[in-house]
Amino acid sequence: MESLMDILCFWLPGNLSQLFQLTFVLILTCVMLKAIQLFQRRQKLLKDFRDFPGPPSHWLYGNSHMLKGGAELRNLVKWTEEYPYYFPLWFGGFLAFLGINHPESAKVYSRGDPKCLILYNFAVPWIGRGLLVLNGPKWQQHRKMLTPGFHYEILKSYVTPITESVKVMLGNWEKLILEDPEVSLEMYEHVSLMTLDSIMKCAFSCQSNCQMDRENPYIKAIFELTFLVYQRAKTPLYHSDLIYWFTSPGRRFRKACRLAHLHTDKVIRERVKVLQDEQKSGKSLKKRRLDFLDILLQAKDEKGNPLPHEDLRAEVDTFMFTGHDTTACGIAWLFYCMAQNPEHQERCREEIKEVLGDQEIIRWDDLGKMPYVTMCIKESLRLYSVVPLIARVLESPLTFDDGKTLSEGCVIGLNIFGLHRNRDVWGNPEVFDPMRFSPENSCLRHPYAYLPFSAGPRNCIGQQFALIEMKVVLALTLLHFELEPDPANPPIPVAQVVTRSENGIHLKLKKLL
Repeated sequence: MESLMDILCFWLPGNLSQLFQLTFVLILTCVMLKAIQLFQRRQKLLKDFRDFPGPPSHWLYGNSHMLKGGAELRNLVKWTEEYPYYFPLWFGGFLAFLGINHPESAKVYSRGDPKCLILYNFAVPWIGRGLLVLNGPKWQQHRKMLTPGFHYEILKSYVTPITESVKVMLGNWEKLILEDPEVSLEMYEHVSLMTLDSIMKCAFSCQSNCQMDRENPYIKAIFELTFLVYQRAKTPLYHSDLIYWFTSPGRRFRKACRLAHLHTDKVIRERVKVLQDEQKSGKSLKKRRLDFLDILLQAKDEKGNPLPHEDLRAEVDTFMFTGHDTTACGIAWLFYCMAQNPEHQERCREEIKEVLGDQEIIRWDDLGKMPYVTMCIKESLRLYSVVPLIARVLESPLTFDDGKTLSEGCVIGLNIFGLHRNRDVWGNPEVFDPMRFSPENSCLRHPYAYLPFSAGPRNCIGQQFALIEMKVVLALTLLHFELEPDPANPPIPVAQVVTRSENGIHLKLKKLL
């Protein structure tokens, strides 16, 4: 190294030579400091997790080689059987968390520790700092201000626009199977467009027509952003902002963000003007259906101040991101479970027919009269947890019931996929059995055994919205179609921010007369 330095310095002018030496020393110092920092971090993690047995990990890449593609969720279930309470998972040599997969251990989620934002931060340039990524007092303030937006009186009004969107999807399916009765349809693509359509109606009162016109710039931007967030999350090289923003996907992300923000800003401005005109004319908001944006614009903090425009946009964009994609995944897996279990599908259909009779629409009151449909939805969410993992950063030391402890700053991850397939809790977890959620069985279950929407104060604020949409979609679909599996294309579940299928969810549909 010294001889190389001597050679370079010999050929460089005096000032440049000194500058080069100084730059080289600074770079070398930074590298050494970073190496020391990483070493200290690894030593702390090894000390924190020394009392917690887990799968063997490599010193450099940890368990990452066992967490790729379809093997990821299989290994999470396997490790849940080997370590039924918790186990450490290493993502490389310097990042690790304790995976929790037993109800007794999951009780720690009642503490309300802040979220670990490693994955969610990739979406922040798009969704801003809304409820999904906020922590501390501001999160509490936003949670309180947004809660009225998910009141039952508001949710009631969403049944009609959701129904309208579902009917468009069913009409598209009818045309496709008329052209080819044996066609195998990829469910997520169709369902995702439908949930995006319905959430735009519920959030904005906007008729997007996205199921018929996929060239709408805003719709294309939303799908582009959703895809790019997941792509970045699973590409370690893209985790660095310095690298990502100079790549082609990074430039596409910035462009799509601008389009999405322009649309959201325009909608907010137009709605503010509508509200101002209504106030001037003395009209009451109750004369029209309130949507999510109306609730946000009316929200006030303790001092009577409304949400700033930046926070408004963040909450609307967050609702669009989380509301359409997570629900689409849940519905697609629900359809797959119905196709795989025709006896349960038929029983749901009979219950739906009994409730609706000759009705072509679903009313709010009808939703509470479908207990077996509800049990099937819950069982589907158990088998295919929409969000497979939820991470928290400990604000204070944590001691488990067995006396093992973790220090402040450690990351714990609720392994929902493993928790819902824990044999100690569920017996035969791979079997689709809706009766697990019958009233007599539910009351015997541990309160932290079933957590599809997380637990504690940071549970999902939109869970009732999601369950209502799933119930409406399933009811209308089973009235019109019989769902059948496609043996040639079995899905391969993979864990991303949500549980997706690596090759899509393909089903065949049979039109009912």
